[in-house]
Amino acid sequence: MRYGYWLPVFGGWLRNVEDEGMEASWDYVSRLARRSEQIGYDLTLIAELNLNDIKGVEAPSLDAWSTAAALAAVTETLELMVAVRPTFHHPALLAKQAANIDHIGGSGRLSLNVVSSWWADEAKKYGVEFEQHDDRYARTREWLEIVERLWQEDHFSFSGKYYRVNDAVLQPKPATRPRPTIYAGGESEAAKELISRWCDAYVMHGDEPTRVREKIQDMSNRRARLGLPPMKFGVAAYAIVRPTESEARRELERVTNVKQFAAGYENYQQWLAGTRLEQQVSLEDYSVSNRGLRSGLVGTPEQVAARVAEFEDAGVDLLLLQCSPQLEEMERFAETVIQAREKLPQALAAQAKQAAGGRFYEYRSQDN
Repeated sequence: MRYGYWLPVFGGWLRNVEDEGMEASWDYVSRLARRSEQIGYDLTLIAELNLNDIKGVEAPSLDAWSTAAALAAVTETLELMVAVRPTFHHPALLAKQAANIDHIGGSGRLSLNVVSSWWADEAKKYGVEFEQHDDRYARTREWLEIVERLWQEDHFSFSGKYYRVNDAVLQPKPATRPRPTIYAGGESEAAKELISRWCDAYVMHGDEPTRVREKIQDMSNRRARLGLPPMKFGVAAYAIVRPTESEARRELERVTNVKQFAAGYENYQQWLAGTRLEQQVSLEDYSVSNRGLRSGLVGTPEQVAARVAEFEDAGVDLLLLQCSPQLEEMERFAETVIQAREKLPQALAAQAKQAAGGRFYEYRSQDN
């Protein structure tokens, strides 16, 4: 299992807590990134939104790509998975920018998380065209082909519905060969078909291991039908690790005590309207982003380690964690879960689950 985390470019993940002690600043995220690779984290996902959909549009948020370039220069091993939205970036220019950052950080450290935009108001405020759901994925398909081919060849031309390039040359090519890893997520049929053909890894919203296993099987089957190499799989999770179950539940109650008039609630409603999900989403799901509580990483260290083992058994390669406050809780998770699992031989993983009584906090949406 690889362990990643969402870089807190929005100043936190809780919509009911104004100040989580993790400001949206270069000072905080650079300190967090440098510390994270020292304590066992492999990757950070740098989300891209020009407005803050967690704390409200008036709150600060960091730019993803300039932050990624700076982090590449001050970290050594951390993979930087940078979100990119085709509607906001011309593919040829982004391919050039990404290749340059890949050289700054060194081979294997830059990857893309391709996201088809969902926030209509943000696009309007920044003067960017916003299209309907399937049109956005059609644009993304062209975008991905141009990026991939520019990373592979020169004197490349393309003429499509959304983009045109003529005799394009991109030098230097990315340091990572054959190309930086491309991640993407989505639950619509259009998204899954696109991802299985053009991407290397599939990232999912938080969910229980049984459902995650089904999604992995589905995407693996699609990939096999195309005759392409197996994909990697990641899942989002909000982590609460405490010495006792009762302490973990108290913290869970604190983070889910959200009201519909919280600053980011209107943005959340636009996200629901602009995406196509396989499951209904409740107000409790809204309290933290990406349905992270459904993954069930809430409980004692033994219970959370057992849950991680279940995800691993389901085929998950990467956990993308959110927690609050991020630095302190990532330290706790590293010490009590990551380092503890590394010391435990694989042959004893089943015993760890049994020692936990097979129990962990099972998050249930009120809508399911």
